[in-house]
Amino acid sequence: MHAAIDLGAGSGRALVGRIDDAGLTFDEVHRFTYAPRQRDGRLRWDMARLEAGLRDGLVAAQAFAVRAGAALVSVGVDSWGVDYGLIDRDGVVLEEPVSYRDRRTDGVMDAVAARLTREAIFARTGIQFLPFNTIYQLVAHVRDGLPPRADRLLMMPDLCHLLLSGSRSGEYTNASTTQLLDAATGGWADGLLRALDLPHAIMPPIVQPGEDLGALRLQLQRDLGIGPIRVVAPATHDTASAVVGTPLTPGWAFISSGTWSLVGVERTAPLLTADAEAANFTNEGGAGGTIRFLKNVMGLWVFEGCRREWGSSAPDIDALIAGAGALSGPVGVIDVDDLGLLNPPSMIGAIHAQLAATGQRVPEAPMELARVVFDSLALGYARVVATIERLTGAAIPGIHVVGGGSRNTYLNQATADATGKPVLAGPVEATAAGNVIVQAVAAGSLASIAEGRAALARGLSLARFEPRPSAHWAELAARLRPA
Repeated sequence: MHAAIDLGAGSGRALVGRIDDAGLTFDEVHRFTYAPRQRDGRLRWDMARLEAGLRDGLVAAQAFAVRAGAALVSVGVDSWGVDYGLIDRDGVVLEEPVSYRDRRTDGVMDAVAARLTREAIFARTGIQFLPFNTIYQLVAHVRDGLPPRADRLLMMPDLCHLLLSGSRSGEYTNASTTQLLDAATGGWADGLLRALDLPHAIMPPIVQPGEDLGALRLQLQRDLGIGPIRVVAPATHDTASAVVGTPLTPGWAFISSGTWSLVGVERTAPLLTADAEAANFTNEGGAGGTIRFLKNVMGLWVFEGCRREWGSSAPDIDALIAGAGALSGPVGVIDVDDLGLLNPPSMIGAIHAQLAATGQRVPEAPMELARVVFDSLALGYARVVATIERLTGAAIPGIHVVGGGSRNTYLNQATADATGKPVLAGPVEATAAGNVIVQAVAAGSLASIAEGRAALARGLSLARFEPRPSAHWAELAARLRPA
């Protein structure tokens, strides 16, 4: 058995995965939260709660394995990208990491572009331009002053592996999200760091997915009553793990659908053309020597923002999805890539403002707003898929949706309709599946990622959505075009 600790933007889960003749199965054993909050003038992650969640998750995973009469072989952590923490030479975290939704990077991307062209940065890193990328966070951090004892920068899952095993390395897939990694060499882009006066000495050595980072620290073994299980780096970026955990049909696109939606294809080499840069696509590192050529779409963060504002007065998620689908026609559409949706004071207010600005009706009912969000996401996915086909010169025959959003039957059908392509949905736990597959390959119980995907597919029943012709998608898309 292997423990996969999957960290999201404020909450985490510990799952136990095992591979047998039935396929790859999972059990969630612990859930915890560590929401960011204002501290020392910044929006920071609650490291005390995060560390407690790691410890409690390991205890729960070990207890589950004991009840099942099996051994817990290893543990690995995956998380979102771009955020990092700083440690001293003794491995002490010097300050709580700042969330990518903090305002410290306001204007920094433009300031960096004044020193280095976007074309030069993309040609070196292959990464899309988002204002919260690590490159801009670190420029802001240096501007404000790094802690005097800062010795190493570690991405969020690397920080967790430090707490678990003492490892001070940086895993490749998450490092690739920083916009500071050389797309050609897989190492840090030294010239880029020098040009921006960023400290190269604090950047960690890079390890690949599947690297054994050592045994669980002795003190943790004693404190938690757990033996010397191995700590293994999975593909630590959650989307990289999700793609590993997708039984992907060759040539198909994937959508890892959650807080963010990552829409892309798996490739063997980065695509660093001027057209790819102009379309703001990204080439993130994957497991097994692959590249995830993709684009971020704001995702179900927009819907969840509305639900937080509705509170207990709104129908549950299933009722909202069913109600949105039961509406007789399109309600409206917004640009889900608008950065005004990143962290607005009111998500409903931000949606209303977009609708009003484009001359559309401003609905109030939760089901109508849910329909606006879902239709807008489907159109956003369609734009990205069409752009991938144009940039790569290869037709995409279908789309595989994984993650929490794969349960949204209306959005899955809308995606099929808007793109004109069949959609397969599932598994929900693709990220945990990919995390466990990489650990199992490292342990020798699987020969390859392909074998792990085949094992996963044996236990899956995927939902399929066929595209239905409808004129209203073109009409909705036209509403977002300038008059």
